[in-house]
Amino acid sequence: MSLDNIAYVLGALTAGGGTMGYVRTGSVPSIAAGCTVGLLYGLGGYRLQNRQPYGVELALLASVVLGGSSIPRALRSGKPVPSILSLISLFGLFMFGNAWRKTL
Repeated sequence: MSLDNIAYVLGALTAGGGTMGYVRTGSVPSIAAGCTVGLLYGLGGYRLQNRQPYGVELALLASVVLGGSSIPRALRSGKPVPSILSLISLFGLFMFGNAWRKTL
C-alpha cells in the first residue's frame, strides 16, 4: 500500500472516530480533534499523491499530534478508544517517520 493511501485511511479512521465520539457522547473535543487530525492526514495524502512537497511531513505531524494526545490517556486509563488511537498513531509514526528519514 502506498503512503498516500495509508494517509487517506488513517485520516478517515481518525475523522470517523471523532465523529462517532460526538454522536455517541456529544463530545465536541472528539469531533474537533478527530476532524483536525483527519484533515492533516488527508492533506498529507493529497500532497503525496500529487508529488508535492511536505506530504510526508504533514502526515507525520498528524501522527505526532494524535500520539501526543492519545498515548498518555491510554497509559493512564487503559480504555480501548485511547489504546486504538495510540496504535494508529504509532503505525503512522513508523510509516511516515521511515519515509521522512529516507528523504534526508
